[in-house]
Amino acid sequence: MNNQIRNFCIIAHIDHGKSTLADRFLEFTKTVSEREMKSQLLDSMDLERERGITIKLTPVRMRYEYKGEDYILDLIDTPGHVDFNYEVSRSLAAVEGAILLVDATQGVQAQTIGNLYLALEQNLTIIPVINKIDMAIANVEKTKEEIINLVGCDAKDIILASGKTGVGVENILAAVIERIAPPPAANDAKTPRALIFDSSFNEYKGVVASIRLVDGELKKGDKIFLMSTQARAEVLEIGYYTPKFRPAEKLLSGEIGYVVTGLKEVRDCRVGDTVTTLNSDKTGGNARQALPGYSEVKPMVFAGIFPKEGDAYQELRDAIDKLKLNDSSLIYEPEHSHALGFGFRCGFLGMLHLDIFQERLKREHDLEIVITVPSVAYHLTKTNHDKLTIHSPQEMPDASHVAEMQEPWMKLDVITPKDYVGSVMGLINERKGIYITTEYLSAGSDQRALLHYEIPLASLITDFYDKLKTVTSGYASMNYEIKDYKPTDVVKLDILVAEDPVESLATLVWREQAYAVGKKICESLKESLPKQQFDLKIQAAVGGKVIASERLSALRKDVLAKMSGGDYTRKLKLLQRQKKGKKQMKAKGKVDIPTEAYLAVLKR
Repeated sequence: MNNQIRNFCIIAHIDHGKSTLADRFLEFTKTVSEREMKSQLLDSMDLERERGITIKLTPVRMRYEYKGEDYILDLIDTPGHVDFNYEVSRSLAAVEGAILLVDATQGVQAQTIGNLYLALEQNLTIIPVINKIDMAIANVEKTKEEIINLVGCDAKDIILASGKTGVGVENILAAVIERIAPPPAANDAKTPRALIFDSSFNEYKGVVASIRLVDGELKKGDKIFLMSTQARAEVLEIGYYTPKFRPAEKLLSGEIGYVVTGLKEVRDCRVGDTVTTLNSDKTGGNARQALPGYSEVKPMVFAGIFPKEGDAYQELRDAIDKLKLNDSSLIYEPEHSHALGFGFRCGFLGMLHLDIFQERLKREHDLEIVITVPSVAYHLTKTNHDKLTIHSPQEMPDASHVAEMQEPWMKLDVITPKDYVGSVMGLINERKGIYITTEYLSAGSDQRALLHYEIPLASLITDFYDKLKTVTSGYASMNYEIKDYKPTDVVKLDILVAEDPVESLATLVWREQAYAVGKKICESLKESLPKQQFDLKIQAAVGGKVIASERLSALRKDVLAKMSGGDYTRKLKLLQRQKKGKKQMKAKGKVDIPTEAYLAVLKR
């Protein structure tokens, strides 16, 4: 049975045509009928369709006859954007091969290389495919050269295809069967062990885990045990994706499918956990050793998430729990603010990740939230020698009571092509980084440098990763770890809108950068806040002293529109009356700040 199974995924840079090629596979293998077929079929979220990007990995099983034999092809469609890189790494751990897709009009791009290295770390078979060869501006020969230099393959190994027209799809499926090895032979009588590579919450079925069965077999009715969370459950339903749920009697080793656990607590089913069967005495799992899971994800952007209405805290908690099940790169912990009440401090992989997260909370769970500006944990010593740890601007005591503040410093490693070394050094120096040393990882024209720095964590948490990708055309990668705490001069920057302090926009900044940061935040708010019926003052203040301000003009009604004639004095009379009314309204009224404005401040 194992010899007839091929598990593979598609990896590529964003917008190189992964989802379109997956559509052609589904059509060609007749997995989906013509009536049910639509473009980007595996992108099931409205957000994915609107933005034209894949956010979630999606497994699907196809049956295909090749040279008189029936094969099972298990495909996992993966995202391309770097913010969803963790989805790609989990997909690669569940398969034996990968189609490396490169757009003929753009050539090899950043995530092409990043995803390829991830696949090579897992020792996967790589099938290089050049997509969009039907485009007028396609440069097939140049793209071939780039792939040969990157992968080290022969020109004859590269398949030319078009996800739009379907050219080359048959050749790709043939290559998947011939080049990718079947899953390792396993004895189905062995104790079952399965890796959870994804999971989701279904209102009717409870927690549904996507699994890759490594040993033994799992069938409906089996009592199962999750080795890391120690949770016990029963297999209520088992099957595979087509891409809808297709129930089956059992799954055998090497197969990819799903298990309906019936678990109601989403924390009980973690991505990377090992599923095995329960002992007859119900003391634990049969399997002696858990499967190697996934490395812990490192968030790049941190922000506080609070419900707009205080009584919606429990709903927010449930919603984040369910999103965490569906998005395992999300990190969160409870947080309390005097102004905003109870909420969560969340860690994200980038600004797009944060943007998608808040949009999903709004759409899927109908929740209105407030996002606070990110900050780090500072160590503070008061004048009376009390020691505190400050997590947010709201916890900051009056400046006259502060004897010393210390901030966390990180060891930062950046890998970048040598052409971008100057740009990277300039960016890190701007962010108060201290240069340590440089190493070169490779020789030749595509030489890559490894830069070692020390940098304050506060410089990393908002937009550093996005800026690094920008200055290196997406080719750089970074890693960081905590080093120690060093003294710093930090002040609380308050933001006032219509002369009212907005607690959620307050931030901790270095004293010498307070004016520049305050000015940027004021300008961002001026661009993103809706106009009011009165002139709106937007101010940045430190210790009660305003250091930067902007003014948003009032929303004015065209009072002259109803006048059909008359001399200028009549018009002037109306305008003067309007002006007088606006003066009375000046700085009166509460301003409702939309989520988009908070995001604009985060992005600066």
